Amino acid sequence: MIDQVRPQVAVSSCLTGEPVRFNGGHSRDRFLSGELDPYVDWVRVCPEMEIGLGTPRETLRLERSPDGPRLVTRNTGVDLTDPMTALGAARARTLDVDGYVFKSRSPSCGVHGIPVYTGDAAVDRGGRGVFAARIIDAHPLLPVEDEGRLNDALLRETFVERIFAHARLRALLRSDWRPRDLVAFHSRHKMQILAHDPTAYRRTGRVVAQAGLRSHAELAADYTREFGTALARKATIGRHVNVLQHCLGMVSDSLDHTRRADLLEVIASYQAGQVALSVPATLLRHHARGESAEYLRDQTYFSPYPEELRLRNHVPA
Repeated sequence: MIDQVRPQVAVSSCLTGEPVRFNGGHSRDRFLSGELDPYVDWVRVCPEMEIGLGTPRETLRLERSPDGPRLVTRNTGVDLTDPMTALGAARARTLDVDGYVFKSRSPSCGVHGIPVYTGDAAVDRGGRGVFAARIIDAHPLLPVEDEGRLNDALLRETFVERIFAHARLRALLRSDWRPRDLVAFHSRHKMQILAHDPTAYRRTGRVVAQAGLRSHAELAADYTREFGTALARKATIGRHVNVLQHCLGMVSDSLDHTRRADLLEVIASYQAGQVALSVPATLLRHHARGESAEYLRDQTYFSPYPEELRLRNHVPA
């Protein structure tokens, strides 16, 4: 079992139940405040409250301008772009978290599809919240989602996987680590990286091969960039099948014909969309334990986050 760290995750305060919405209410999200809450440490942020708007308050919207979308109050037209931009820039400079969950459809915090208005007409529905944009621009590899997209099982799993991987690497690099510790970290994450990006798998390997030859700072910066880039790419069914078959090859010689055939059949069933990823992954991990395949058993691929979250139980579409 892989030892888990507790990710620090920034979150729009209303999503955890704080009454900071424009109407004095909240938008408590069941997954964030319920299932995920025992495993992460939240850093709650409400940019509207931080720039002094209070609650209840007038609603906001994005309006088109020659210099880009402006954040204004919907009825009185007060322009809040500058204070919100300044707050976002200040937060971005000091942000030290493993992920961020923003409030969807918010003109300050929304990540995707925010309407931009001219008069009463929405002329563009591809806007991004003013505050969120500053954070994302400053931290392009930070795992970021909004709570609406986390209703999708695959996006939810991907986000949670990334924040735990980010937290493990951050914990390593904050320790009194030595080159061999980075080598060990990479060794445990090889199958997880391979499931996301085979090309990045080779790039991260080349960085680790330089352990002991370069400064800690350079090595850490390059590995962090390559590791984050790899996990930001979607892990597809095909890449998972590749990893599962690769793992099977590691224990194949220790299995009899029947057990090997059973594993191949289950992997094929996953590839065909008939069973969840948890089925072949659990069987492979079982055989790795049974055959004392230490390298395979210790792969984070099999325990990328706490098993109690049960995020691999959905059948791929």
